[in-house]
Amino acid sequence: MPKVDLIEGFRDPCHMKALAEIIAKECHKKINIMEVCGGHTHTIMKFGLMQILPKNIEFVHGPGCPVCIMPKERIDHAIALASMPNTILATLGDMIRVPGSKTSLQKLRAEGKDIRSLYSPLDVLKIAKENPDKNVVFFAIGFETTTPMTAVLIKDAVEHKIKNLFFHINHVTVPEPIDVIMQGGDAHIDAFLGPSHVSVITGYKIYEPLAQKYKTPIVVSGFEPTDVMESVLKIVRQINEGRSEVENEYKRAVTQDGNVKAQELISTYMEQRSHFRWRGIGDIPKSALKIKDEYGFLDAEIVFKDFLPTQEIDDHKMCICGDILKGKAKPFDCKVFGKACTPTNPMGSCMVSSEGACSAYYKYGSLLEKGAKA
Repeated sequence: MPKVDLIEGFRDPCHMKALAEIIAKECHKKINIMEVCGGHTHTIMKFGLMQILPKNIEFVHGPGCPVCIMPKERIDHAIALASMPNTILATLGDMIRVPGSKTSLQKLRAEGKDIRSLYSPLDVLKIAKENPDKNVVFFAIGFETTTPMTAVLIKDAVEHKIKNLFFHINHVTVPEPIDVIMQGGDAHIDAFLGPSHVSVITGYKIYEPLAQKYKTPIVVSGFEPTDVMESVLKIVRQINEGRSEVENEYKRAVTQDGNVKAQELISTYMEQRSHFRWRGIGDIPKSALKIKDEYGFLDAEIVFKDFLPTQEIDDHKMCICGDILKGKAKPFDCKVFGKACTPTNPMGSCMVSSEGACSAYYKYGSLLEKGAKA
């Protein structure tokens, strides 16, 4: 059988050029499109989509970066937990580098604390079993995409009676911050690119109330450049036809109902928090999850409550990460971008995360002239 390239087919320059020409022909007004997910931001920047699309298509960057939206006080929780005696703290990649109010996990690790960056969340089970005399805390982050894996870990900890594994849950959900941003009205958003990996778990039906409430098209898009281009075309056609619907461009992975088994697993071990503070956005009711009370013996926020700081911490005054997450500003609008704030010396989380808008602009921004449709 001939070899089939499952990636290059979605990066074909001729296909991208043809889609750009169709969009330019059919788009008759300015359309502000918020790409919720940071993965889409990096695709847009890496493949130069802002340059090949017509000038009346404007991308607005959203809050779909799980590291970026984490407020400093939650990072301070991780730092406090990692500082406890006889403790191993494990988390996923980028969280290590995000600055808290006084330090970061990366700096703390350099000082000798046992802080581990995981390639797979499942590794935390091995760590706990290999270190029975230590408390192992998993600092769990992510949107609906990564939540099922944490639920699996909780399930295994319960079933195998692992006594030294605890969870600090920071899983957040997509619809609620979109609702808050649209209520604010500052970002002037005409349509959304819906996140793809999140939608694999949730299904695309979760966006239908938002599309109806705000009369705003939402198209769930894959991460490849032709996915984004085809999704933009769907948005243009919805606006031209006066429709405000949820469409699914990423049909090869996303369904209406999503992964029902994963949803059931999450609901078995987790439930909505009454509220959760998002970096730069503020308190958003029912926008995050926590461990159910019956499994509170695994909840690091309960077990180690006395070690955790309670003060809310705002970003550095020069950092505009909050405005970027709300779609009110772009990285080039920040006075410290690429100067005092760089990937090696980040002032804010948007520069740290591999999904952050500032990270994308720093890495690929040479493709854009400062001030040009960026």
